[in-house]
Amino acid sequence: MNEMSNFEKRFGKYAISNLSLILILCYVVGYVIQMVNGNFLLYLTLDPYAVLHGQIWRIFTWVIVPPSSLDPFTIIMLLFYYNIGTSLERTWGTYRYNVYLFSGMLFTVLGSFVWLGIQFFLSGGGEGLAATSLIVSALFSTYYINMSIFLAFAATFPDVQVLLMFIIPVKVKWLGILDGLVLTYDFLFRGGLVTRIVILSSLLNFVIFFFTSRSHIHMSPKQMKRRAEFKQDIRRNSRVTKHKCAICGQTEDDDPNLEFRFCSKCNGNYEYCQEHLFTHTHVK
Repeated sequence: MNEMSNFEKRFGKYAISNLSLILILCYVVGYVIQMVNGNFLLYLTLDPYAVLHGQIWRIFTWVIVPPSSLDPFTIIMLLFYYNIGTSLERTWGTYRYNVYLFSGMLFTVLGSFVWLGIQFFLSGGGEGLAATSLIVSALFSTYYINMSIFLAFAATFPDVQVLLMFIIPVKVKWLGILDGLVLTYDFLFRGGLVTRIVILSSLLNFVIFFFTSRSHIHMSPKQMKRRAEFKQDIRRNSRVTKHKCAICGQTEDDDPNLEFRFCSKCNGNYEYCQEHLFTHTHVK
């Protein structure tokens, strides 16, 4: 965590605010492309074989490819991920949230090339590798990265309640545990090598985050409220006012209709509100 603080001091100014919103806007672009010409998305997926053969843009454009088809449930889920992502950014800070999200994307890209290397050696030279790589490229998506955002939220705010099916109140930690069990089952028993690599690489950022920060990441709703109130107090108390009465201490923040004047008969720069300008004892 100390190393993170040192990096934040040096590179924090480059952090991107509202990263969750930007990711959702990328999905919007993807959905528009899907409606206009869905086949064009095949040229945007994370295909490691195509990247090595000159299609470098795929390293970046795969985040545009939507993780699922567009329907009302998908819109609700995107709004949900936006809310929890924004909450994490406010709690962790923009820089740390950037590191978390971008590291998940980086590990996913690296995982795709690890899969390609394994397939190259297993196939004895890569015959038919181009077609296979294109087929599995859709699996290297932001689906599990979104899952890592939810798991991080559940680990940070375990006692926050959400409405399951919009009806049943349940603490988010239980949903996080359930998702963890499903992911473990998928990793061990469903799919093949590519599924395991996709899950491991996309969720590696959460594994690192959990084991390096588990002793001080949990926040209850009361802690969240106290933190928000503390930040408000800091902003309120740290604001510099232009005027302050030397007698009663009132500023323009207390009453925007108050008028302030300096007294020419006092020795020094003493400013008074309209109530004490003519009634104060002059400073000699």
